[in-house]
Amino acid sequence: MSSIETKKVYPERGRRVFVGMSGGVDSSVAAHLLKERGYDVTGVFIRSFNLDGCAERDTEDARRVAAHLGILFYVFDFEDEYKKEVVEYMVNGYRNGLTPNPDVMCNKEIKFGLFLEKALEMGADYIATGHYVRLAQDSLFEAKDSNKDQSYFLWTLTQEQLKHCLFPIGNYIKPEVRRIARGAGLPTAEKKDSQGICFLGEVALDEFLKDYIRPKKGPIIDTNGNKVGEHEGIFFYTIGQRHGLSLGGGEPYYIADKVLKTNTLIVARGSSNPALSRKEIEIVDVHFIESDPINEQKVFARVRYRQPLVPATLIREESGKYKLVFKRPVKFVAPGQSAVFYEAGFLAGLRGRRMLGGGIII
Repeated sequence: MSSIETKKVYPERGRRVFVGMSGGVDSSVAAHLLKERGYDVTGVFIRSFNLDGCAERDTEDARRVAAHLGILFYVFDFEDEYKKEVVEYMVNGYRNGLTPNPDVMCNKEIKFGLFLEKALEMGADYIATGHYVRLAQDSLFEAKDSNKDQSYFLWTLTQEQLKHCLFPIGNYIKPEVRRIARGAGLPTAEKKDSQGICFLGEVALDEFLKDYIRPKKGPIIDTNGNKVGEHEGIFFYTIGQRHGLSLGGGEPYYIADKVLKTNTLIVARGSSNPALSRKEIEIVDVHFIESDPINEQKVFARVRYRQPLVPATLIREESGKYKLVFKRPVKFVAPGQSAVFYEAGFLAGLRGRRMLGGGIII
């Protein structure tokens, strides 16, 4: 770890930290590391909306870890706020033909919104989470573990929030986190990572959405204008989706576009079909983490989680919107998802790029 990073991430021993403990191994290790480094650590399980009942098990797992570490433990109940700020946001997005990202909104409104506010009110100096991301010089950087990096979900954070944040595991790779958990005897050391949208658990997304959005059959049209099938409503599909179309025979189809006005899915045959890629996109609700808006800048960008970074030019338009022009076409761009951009260069002493900000694809 570079000296510059050490100064920012662990500024002073003995300060009070509230750690968001999800009941998983990452946040458990985050709490352990902070205690080892001399912080006054309090564990907090954030109760939110959950469909498959795993919240009770996760709460108990977090409580067991806190007991093992000998730290205080609280449960903050944000279920109502989560339904309003995250679940309704997601449902309304799909209802409007978009593919919203609930994890981005959860971080903005719940973890680094309500949780941070309540922790500070209760006397905390910092909050910490098990996110794989690094913080240095008031900037967010990609995590050391590129396979687990979660900076993509944190582009809405502000300088005011970051000065109260710690990310203890950002400088470790996942196998190291597991080894630390085993070495410390943490009860969650072998617990599997959660997958998909957190509050759904094992519930399929389309089945969940059907409780809120009525199915509405419509045509599936290929890129030549031929009708090749029917769907249950474009609300239940996303750009790049291959499965669930019931279109058999030959090379598989992928969703290339959704037309809300006519309830039509446009599909393209073959994953290399040019209709699945875009050379430029527009983004709105753009936020810069630590700088003023820019007119034009060379950046690296990604339009979905774990997508490799792509060189691009970020351009501010007269309307105030921003445009990303990619050096090479990017596949499966879904309106409603986040476009996140990073600095083109590297900071000495840190591997990984500094995140500049992000916005919502339209």
